[in-house]
Amino acid sequence: MRAVDVIIKKRDGGELTSEEIEFFIAGFARNEIPDYQAAAWAMAILLKGMTPRESTDLTLAMVASGDQLDLSNVVPLAVDKHSTGGVGDKTTLVVEPMVAACGVPVGKMSGRGLGFSGGTLDKMESIPGFKVDLSTKQFLRQLRDVGLVLTGQTADLAPADGKLYALRDVSGTVPSIPLIASSVMSKKIATGAQAIVLDVKVGVGAFMKNLEQAEELAELMVEIGGRAGRRVVALISDMNQPLGNAVGNALEVREAIETLRGEGPPDFNEHCLVVAGQMLRLAGKASDLPAASDRAAAALADGSAFAKFRELVAAQGGDTKYIDEPERLPAARLVKTITAPKSGFVVGIHAAEIGSTAVGLGGGRAMKGDKIDHAVGLIVHHKVGDKIAQGDELFTIHANDEKKLAQAEARALEAHTIGPEPVDPLPLFYKTIGNDG
Repeated sequence: MRAVDVIIKKRDGGELTSEEIEFFIAGFARNEIPDYQAAAWAMAILLKGMTPRESTDLTLAMVASGDQLDLSNVVPLAVDKHSTGGVGDKTTLVVEPMVAACGVPVGKMSGRGLGFSGGTLDKMESIPGFKVDLSTKQFLRQLRDVGLVLTGQTADLAPADGKLYALRDVSGTVPSIPLIASSVMSKKIATGAQAIVLDVKVGVGAFMKNLEQAEELAELMVEIGGRAGRRVVALISDMNQPLGNAVGNALEVREAIETLRGEGPPDFNEHCLVVAGQMLRLAGKASDLPAASDRAAAALADGSAFAKFRELVAAQGGDTKYIDEPERLPAARLVKTITAPKSGFVVGIHAAEIGSTAVGLGGGRAMKGDKIDHAVGLIVHHKVGDKIAQGDELFTIHANDEKKLAQAEARALEAHTIGPEPVDPLPLFYKTIGNDG
């Protein structure tokens, strides 16, 4: 078998066999197939697509290219979640403790932010001492003892995916839905997840800009999961405006703590209850979503979710004084509130522009090596559909540089659209797709 023959077959619209896919991915992982051939193959997939069976074989071949975690000796059922990324999306910080407080262990491997989308690890590093580089042994021990882990990648998981993604990024093949789906699912399967909740974002602040694209991606990931023997539910959720109010690392940690104490923004609180409810339902803790969400809400109300988050921070070396007193978290030197320039209704809050504004303040990375300022960001005080009067608080900027503050003010104002006519609030969720009935 030759790599060029596999490339030509896909270029001409053929359906690759399992053996051909395994041959190509294994050879690429071993550096036997060069980057230029892998890039050509990725372009062929972008242009010609893949069947669900091909996408599943690609996923499993990437899983087989590296280590695989077996959690069966540690927990009876491993449930995980994945978000395709968004602005103000600090969901993991609330959902995971809620689910763990309900008796379902959660071992989460998260990533860092790039572009306008924030990273969970960057948020947690706002807490002094918090370690995000646990070894596999530490990961498994904490999952057993605490029931909750939040760390970076601890093993050589799906290395072929990492290599292929780097090529996709420079070869114009990132938008391929089969490649996106197999990338996400290979990492989830490699980390030992048996049940997975996917939060697929759609809108101006998401990679999937329209509902049709989001549905195609969600349906494919759910089908891959089913073919690989995993129970999967995909939630298609809105990302046309920021989720919650806070955008920026320490600001989002504070908002997560407020939510765990029952004082979070209504939209973010509801979003977390739905995601946590789906995780609990997949874990068999309730027969339907309303009952599962009620269990998650009870964990907020009785303080057990907050206690579990505090236990997580302590287990990973973080200073819990910053959880008990979140005002200790990194704070910006300059804080300025901008008011509405006119009365009317909030017609739009461009999520990507708000996220990019936070990056411009220093709260994110334009490139992987950029240093993060955990203190900076924005608090957006309204939602689409709100009635607003001239002079009402519109957003608050947290900055450490006068020039960046001025730039952020202009940019965030531009991201807000105020119109004379009322508009409907945006939905939190558009659709649920599952393979578990």
